[in-house]
Amino acid sequence: MAVFEKITIAKAINESLRAAMDADPKVLVMGEDVGKLGGVFRVTDGLQKDFGEDRVIDTPLAESGIVGTAIGMALRGYRPVVEIQFDGFVFPAYDQIVTQLAKMHARALGKVKLPVVIRIPYGGAIGAVEHHSESPEALFAHVAGLKVITPSNASDAYWMLQQAIQGDDPVIYFEPKRRYHDKSALDTEAIPHPLHKARVAREGSDLTLAAYGPMVKVCQDAAQVAAEEGKSVEIVDLRSISPLDFDTLQSSVEKTRRLVVVHEAPVFLGSGAEIAARITERCFYHLEAPVLRVGGYHAPYPPSRLEDEYLPNLDRVLDAVDRSLAY
Repeated sequence: MAVFEKITIAKAINESLRAAMDADPKVLVMGEDVGKLGGVFRVTDGLQKDFGEDRVIDTPLAESGIVGTAIGMALRGYRPVVEIQFDGFVFPAYDQIVTQLAKMHARALGKVKLPVVIRIPYGGAIGAVEHHSESPEALFAHVAGLKVITPSNASDAYWMLQQAIQGDDPVIYFEPKRRYHDKSALDTEAIPHPLHKARVAREGSDLTLAAYGPMVKVCQDAAQVAAEEGKSVEIVDLRSISPLDFDTLQSSVEKTRRLVVVHEAPVFLGSGAEIAARITERCFYHLEAPVLRVGGYHAPYPPSRLEDEYLPNLDRVLDAVDRSLAY
């Protein structure tokens, strides 16, 4: 156990995996290049050296086979933590995840548990090539039987992964790769925030910004600029996409009376659409403006030279804030 004044999200995930493997010999790490290389982002660096090739397993380049194998190992009592190397590589395994992993508990009338965690680095802004910058979280949140979570800071990166590994449900753990090197504090002896409860990251009174993962930092920057202009913006870090903590969000919106939802994924049928619908139902008589959404465009992710135009940025968030406050 340790207290880190400043630690990167990538290192916090590494520390979390290490702690989980120390605590439970049934915890395994599997994926492409996770062992000798330590992962393409070096998130699993040193784990194979310390825990051996039987517990940190370099797999073939076969995502469907990786997840299928993890399901079989979970049925035998293990707790596999699978890494999908990049977000866009998950789709060969999509059938295993939604048809088998998500359904087995219900299919077995609760008698079978599948404690599998699938780690997926996601999102853009790293200058990558095609299939390396996707934000597919809504595809998995739509599937009953899966839990979908994403941290925005080192403390959540550590503790949310701990909680996911210790639970008995399949979890999709989205890691905001553009934030891997962002640093913040981590206390590994602290009492963790409940896994599926949102967190008010900044108090405000005029408008609520709701975000998760990589967009929390963008919203924090936007809130700071808005404050310099005399506007008080509250930020809710959702943390969990499925289930969603609508109670915390509702409490914030009842106070500020305005909501803007921000995510990297396309706005069309994204998680912001569900949030907008639910908050409109719950807070209809409190809202002073329609719920607005800021996100990616309904188009294939562009070449890296154009991704700055595609991704939500400070100006687009501030524009939505201004439009909401103008009602």
